[in-house]
Amino acid sequence: MAALVYFRKIAEDVDAVVYLFGEDASGMTRKLIMDKGNRRAWSGDGNVDYAFLKASRRISSMRDRASEWPERGMSAS
Repeated sequence: MAALVYFRKIAEDVDAVVYLFGEDASGMTRKLIMDKGNRRAWSGDGNVDYAFLKASRRISSMRDRASEWPERGMSAS
């Protein structure tokens, strides 16, 4: 079974980056907030599920490779 998670950056300040994410690119309704200092992420709705974990890991991975927070992306498995 395939799993897709899409994300798009909606805000960034000196401390954190905020993304919308979801399993449908046209219906991303959940928020993921990433602390820039310690790279810890939390869910805007408090739900830490598989989609949240996939999105946060992919965002961190892309940040490591590009040395900047990604504007958008997806994770597939």
